[in-house]
Amino acid sequence: MSAHEEKQYLDLIRRVLDTGAPRPDRTGTGTLSLFAPPSLRFSLANNILPLLTTKRTFLRGIIEELLWFVRGATDSTLLAAKGVKIWDGNGAHAFLAARGLGHRREGDLGPVYGFQWRHFGAQYVDCETDYTGQGVDQLRECIRKIKEDPTDRRIILSAWNPADIPQMALPPCHLLCQFYVHLPPADAPAEKPKLSCLMYQRSADLGLGIPFNIASYALLTHMLAQVTGTTAHELVIQLGDAHVYRDHVDALEVQLAREPKPFPTLRWAREGIDDIEAYEYSDFVVEGYQCHPSIAMKMSV
Repeated sequence: MSAHEEKQYLDLIRRVLDTGAPRPDRTGTGTLSLFAPPSLRFSLANNILPLLTTKRTFLRGIIEELLWFVRGATDSTLLAAKGVKIWDGNGAHAFLAARGLGHRREGDLGPVYGFQWRHFGAQYVDCETDYTGQGVDQLRECIRKIKEDPTDRRIILSAWNPADIPQMALPPCHLLCQFYVHLPPADAPAEKPKLSCLMYQRSADLGLGIPFNIASYALLTHMLAQVTGTTAHELVIQLGDAHVYRDHVDALEVQLAREPKPFPTLRWAREGIDDIEAYEYSDFVVEGYQCHPSIAMKMSV
């Protein structure tokens, strides 16, 4: 019997706790760090959603943030109004002022993820400006290539724009992904092509961030599979600086003592969605999610 895929994540935490190098960090909290560990690989076949089970994850927050990215939004107050406060610290006026962005209103994060996905290269003004038709819509270009040119090696979505980083409340941590279409074998042309995603993350908070990121890119791959007529196949994540914050160590020891449960599956409330912007929170139906209780961890900003 093969090992539960969540074990990869747990084993990486154990390795960082045991062998990670002590390092100072931007937040002043301090970390244990490991550079470029082996990739994490998660099957998405049969509608599997790799939502970690050794603690309860904030699924609503993951979905709402992803939809916010997809729509190109950069206003953290839109998420806060839905009870998703994960960006509040980075959108606070004091934090923005410390980044030299005190001229922005609270919640205006600058040209972060969604802006780069949908308007790469456009001139950022503020979070309330309508950028329709401006810049490169990388997300729609990925969708076009998956459908029309599936063997293209440039089906890439990048949030890393060096020219815009000084304007961002926080530079992107998960900064690039590449999609790969597995074509059906010649003797089974009626099979649907399969869609995989490889994501690179420069800075990986193993306690709080990575559970979010795994689920988010798995969901994005499932979304793109539906709108392109493919089937979600695999998510691969390569980390750069994989770290544990010092104040997460005790909580992670609790998590490491738990046995993973089977991953849940994803079902669409509406089949046949063919526009990436048409998704709503109610479209995501996660079934069979069994998990251990939540574990409190403080977010370092």
